[in-house]
Amino acid sequence: MASSLRGEVLNLYKNLLHLGKEYPKGADYFRSRLKAAFLKNKDVKDPEKIRELIARGEFVIKELEALYFLRKYRALKQRYYSDDDR
Repeated sequence: MASSLRGEVLNLYKNLLHLGKEYPKGADYFRSRLKAAFLKNKDVKDPEKIRELIARGEFVIKELEALYFLRKYRALKQRYYSDDDR
């Protein structure tokens, strides 16, 4: 694996690990699943396949950010609007 791809993979892992701190099922659950996913693909040597996996990881980051944003939005909405207003 080229050093630039290695750096991208490590950066992706760090970003996902940081995002996992707020995961609804808990950080430990997220960390174990994340580690298993990365270990499953540790023997991939093809740079094109590695880029595909990095793209999939970046998609997961976007999905997690959307999940967290939606959760925060729902919490704010519940604070300011009651069910009777609808």
